[in-house]
Amino acid sequence: MAPSWWQPLAARGLGWLLLGFVRLLTGAQARWYGCPPKAEQRIYFANHQSHADLVMIWAALPQELRGITRPIAARDYWTKSELRRWITTAIFNAVYVERERKGDEDPLQPLAEALERGDSLIIFPEGTRGHAPEPQPFKAGLYNLALRFPEVVLVPAWISNVQRVMPKGEVVPVPILCSVTFGAPIRLEPGEERRAFLDRARDAVIALRDVGA
Repeated sequence: MAPSWWQPLAARGLGWLLLGFVRLLTGAQARWYGCPPKAEQRIYFANHQSHADLVMIWAALPQELRGITRPIAARDYWTKSELRRWITTAIFNAVYVERERKGDEDPLQPLAEALERGDSLIIFPEGTRGHAPEPQPFKAGLYNLALRFPEVVLVPAWISNVQRVMPKGEVVPVPILCSVTFGAPIRLEPGEERRAFLDRARDAVIALRDVGA
């Protein structure tokens, strides 16, 4: 069935309401510490402690960057209900990824296709949420994308406090001042080995944790 004429308007209106709610609840402060906000093709890579991380970093971006930047979203979680699916599709224009590899499918293919179209991405290289003070070791996806798309700018980011907005077992969000700190871009150096690059990328994210604190 073709989309109704009102659906894009509804998505836009709900997007603005969601943006206002997130900013009221968290502040959604963006700190551009190592680079300015710029309309160039980027991969933002950040720590991952909450399902709200993609919402937080989306809300922290200025409007002109939100329109060209797509967060990745775990298909099994974000398509559990029609409402979640609609929000991630119509508002965030998210790229769905499988958290578990199925057969010979390349889990990075949806991300590669988005980059080939010129989109920017928000990714979480840990793969799954962590609860430790520091991110888990990064998985190979960021390295593989950097190798395949060397012209895309890689920007580290640290998301602060968002896991405290919805503590485990609670159903009502708690107002907490949150921030996203964006650092200086990194690049895959010629001949750099995968683990060395991933460790360096992880260190670049951790280094932003106390910036401006």
